[in-house]
Amino acid sequence: MTHDILVLGGAGVDTTVYVPELPLPYKDTYPVPPVVDRIGNTGAGVALGCHALGMDVAFADLIGDDPQGALIRRALRELDCSWGRAEAGTRRSVLLVGPDGRRTSFYDAKVTPGERLPKESYANVRPRHAHLSIMDFCRHVFPDLDGVPTSTDLHDWDGAGDYQKDFAYRSDVVFLSAAALRDPAATMRGILAHGRAHTVVCTRGADGCLVLTRDSDVRAFPAAPLPGPVADSNGAGDAFVSGFLYGMLRGRPLEECVRLGSLAGAHACTVAGTHESPITESLLLSRAAAV
Repeated sequence: MTHDILVLGGAGVDTTVYVPELPLPYKDTYPVPPVVDRIGNTGAGVALGCHALGMDVAFADLIGDDPQGALIRRALRELDCSWGRAEAGTRRSVLLVGPDGRRTSFYDAKVTPGERLPKESYANVRPRHAHLSIMDFCRHVFPDLDGVPTSTDLHDWDGAGDYQKDFAYRSDVVFLSAAALRDPAATMRGILAHGRAHTVVCTRGADGCLVLTRDSDVRAFPAAPLPGPVADSNGAGDAFVSGFLYGMLRGRPLEECVRLGSLAGAHACTVAGTHESPITESLLLSRAAAV
């Protein structure tokens, strides 16, 4: 079956707590607004974002036979999904979100050593593009994707840790955050030098992003203007990836792919529950035309 994009791994459940400030000083009890469980994690965010933008999305992952797994199945019911069983249960995060939208995440990866994504969960999908989350079991899928363009998101990689290197050096398009990088440009050049990537995008929050390709040196792009007050920055990076991939799969120039990613990320910052409220294609294109 042919799809625009196959997303592998990275679905979980976020328990979001809106707190009065970050960092949170010690206190025995804080009254907070309603605590919510939502679908989360980067694979689900990219899959839902691409689906909202009109792309035909397939998704494969390991999740648990637990209430959190049931929540994920419901949230992704409109996508072509294939589920394997995660022995340790469904991945979970607790997010503390401050009034300015910044967050602190406590992530429980539910890792079982040696776990593998069943090949039959993705073998019959013939995608135009595949996006791999940095789950350990996804690194073993690269040989099965020979001939399929790939992307990944390294998140807050420090540029040195070994865990992310398979993903950094085996993907065609690499996204990462500048949050833990002393020298983002040097890390980006290292990814091109050691791997197969033709494009590396390093996001910098309100400072926009840096882009490096094999045809040009590192270039800086501004962030898109926010369409409203910041509500929750969680998922903004996933929205950026979705918007960028949307432009790329529609043959848009690199500069426009960056702009579409930035607009999608800006939208994500202004809504709570970003993964459940991704920007739609019509809204993205109308904002792109207006900027």
